[in-house]
Amino acid sequence: MANENYAVEVDHVTIRFNMASEKVDNLKEYVIKLIKKQLTFQEFFALQDVSFKVKKGEAWGLIGVNGSGKSTMLKAISGILKPYKGSIKVHGEIAPLIELGAGFDPDLTARENIYLNGTVLGHSKKYMDEHFSEIVDFAELWDFLDTPIKNFSSGMKARLGFSVATMVDPDILICDEVLSVGDFLFQQKCMDRMSNMLSGGTTLLFVSHNVEQVKKLCDHAIWLEKGKVRACGEVNEVCDQYMELAKMNKSKR
Repeated sequence: MANENYAVEVDHVTIRFNMASEKVDNLKEYVIKLIKKQLTFQEFFALQDVSFKVKKGEAWGLIGVNGSGKSTMLKAISGILKPYKGSIKVHGEIAPLIELGAGFDPDLTARENIYLNGTVLGHSKKYMDEHFSEIVDFAELWDFLDTPIKNFSSGMKARLGFSVATMVDPDILICDEVLSVGDFLFQQKCMDRMSNMLSGGTTLLFVSHNVEQVKKLCDHAIWLEKGKVRACGEVNEVCDQYMELAKMNKSKR
């Protein structure tokens, strides 16, 4: 099948981090030990030989326990991290929602951050002016427009970030646990918007510990365990395998 049918192609990707083997309290100590070659590192593989392909318009859930490599995978697809081995091909514009507050300046107000975030996403001031009310309406933050972001709760930041990122239908939406901090009604509102985006052809990569959310929103899933692919395929099949193992592990405690 031609590559243009795919939104994301992950081919035998390995991501490696070098972790200092001893604690260093400050930058000066780190530099001195590094120069004197007194600092040793231990290799840590966050992802190992991961491969999968996402067709345009598909919705993929990434599941697994904390530390399994889900967020690392999304950061690699977004271009934040580069693979140590393997390759990633992305066909289309990405709207990433990976970390709360990413792209926001904590000292600026919500109003100022809307324009800042829009600029980061490549939108002009005129475009942001035209969509400003739509963004604030969805985020339900009219009463806090002139409040610095540093005074926002994590849920309020998530509202604003999600609203700006999904103002238009991106080719690929990447969402990493951002909705877990919002209240139930806003989570449902976001789920409805993502469903509408999927109906319009947007491709979704969605990380969540809420397996029912993954089943509801996604048609495929990939289960990562200690950086390796444990299962990959139809969403219900993969999620059921994951939950079955979780139940077995719980019963052994």
